[in-house]
Amino acid sequence: MNGTVTIQLQDFDELREAQSKANTRLAGLSRAAKELEVFLSFLCTRESIGVYVEEFNKQSRTSRINIEDGRAKIVFKDGAED
Repeated sequence: MNGTVTIQLQDFDELREAQSKANTRLAGLSRAAKELEVFLSFLCTRESIGVYVEEFNKQSRTSRINIEDGRAKIVFKDGAED
Protein backbone atom coordinates (compact mmCIF):
# COMPACT_ATOMS: atom_id res chain seq x y z
CA MET A 1 0.00 0.00 0.00
CA ASN A 2 1.39 3.40 -0.95
CA GLY A 3 0.15 6.80 0.07
CA THR A 4 0.88 9.90 2.04
CA VAL A 5 -0.44 11.40 5.22
CA THR A 6 -0.08 14.93 6.46
CA ILE A 7 0.08 15.50 10.19
CA GLN A 8 1.38 18.31 12.35
CA LEU A 9 5.04 18.14 13.34
CA GLN A 10 4.15 18.08 17.03
CA ASP A 11 1.89 15.06 16.48
CA PHE A 12 4.66 13.33 14.51
CA ASP A 13 7.13 13.92 17.35
CA GLU A 14 4.63 12.51 19.86
CA LEU A 15 4.17 9.46 17.65
CA ARG A 16 7.92 8.85 17.51
CA GLU A 17 8.18 9.32 21.26
CA ALA A 18 5.33 6.85 21.80
CA GLN A 19 7.19 4.25 19.73
CA SER A 20 10.29 4.71 21.85
CA LYS A 21 8.28 4.38 25.06
CA ALA A 22 6.57 1.25 23.74
CA ASN A 23 9.92 -0.32 22.90
CA THR A 24 11.26 0.47 26.36
CA ARG A 25 8.19 -1.00 28.04
CA LEU A 26 8.34 -4.12 25.87
CA ALA A 27 11.97 -4.66 26.79
CA GLY A 28 11.10 -4.23 30.47
CA LEU A 29 8.23 -6.67 30.20
CA SER A 30 10.45 -9.25 28.53
CA ARG A 31 13.05 -8.80 31.26
CA ALA A 32 10.38 -9.22 33.96
CA ALA A 33 9.15 -12.45 32.35
CA LYS A 34 12.69 -13.84 32.34
CA GLU A 35 13.10 -12.91 36.02
CA LEU A 36 9.81 -14.67 36.83
CA GLU A 37 11.10 -17.79 35.08
CA VAL A 38 14.26 -17.66 37.19
CA PHE A 39 12.20 -17.20 40.35
CA LEU A 40 9.92 -20.12 39.47
CA SER A 41 12.97 -22.27 38.75
CA PHE A 42 14.35 -21.31 42.16
CA LEU A 43 11.07 -22.26 43.85
CA CYS A 44 11.09 -25.61 42.09
CA THR A 45 14.37 -26.47 43.79
CA ARG A 46 13.08 -25.42 47.23
CA GLU A 47 9.47 -26.55 47.28
CA SER A 48 7.25 -29.03 45.52
CA ILE A 49 5.13 -26.63 43.47
CA GLY A 50 4.19 -29.06 40.72
CA VAL A 51 0.60 -29.30 41.96
CA TYR A 52 0.24 -25.51 41.86
CA VAL A 53 1.78 -25.27 38.41
CA GLU A 54 -0.63 -27.92 37.13
CA GLU A 55 -3.58 -26.01 38.58
CA PHE A 56 -2.33 -22.76 37.06
CA ASN A 57 -1.99 -24.46 33.68
CA LYS A 58 -5.57 -25.75 33.92
CA GLN A 59 -6.96 -22.31 34.74
CA SER A 60 -4.86 -20.06 32.52
CA ARG A 61 -6.30 -19.28 29.12
CA THR A 62 -3.29 -17.45 27.70
CA SER A 63 -0.17 -19.16 29.01
CA ARG A 64 1.24 -22.20 30.67
CA ILE A 65 4.29 -22.96 32.76
CA ASN A 66 6.52 -25.81 31.64
CA ILE A 67 9.06 -27.21 34.09
CA GLU A 68 11.84 -29.26 32.56
CA ASP A 69 15.01 -30.31 34.38
CA GLY A 70 14.21 -27.92 37.24
CA ARG A 71 13.87 -24.89 34.94
CA ALA A 72 10.60 -23.05 34.47
CA LYS A 73 9.56 -21.61 31.14
CA ILE A 74 6.48 -19.46 30.54
CA VAL A 75 4.88 -20.35 27.21
CA PHE A 76 2.05 -18.44 25.59
CA LYS A 77 -0.72 -20.60 24.18
CA ASP A 78 -1.02 -18.45 21.03
CA GLY A 79 2.60 -19.30 20.17
CA ALA A 80 3.79 -15.69 20.39
CA GLU A 81 7.41 -15.20 21.41
CA ASP A 82 9.43 -12.23 22.64
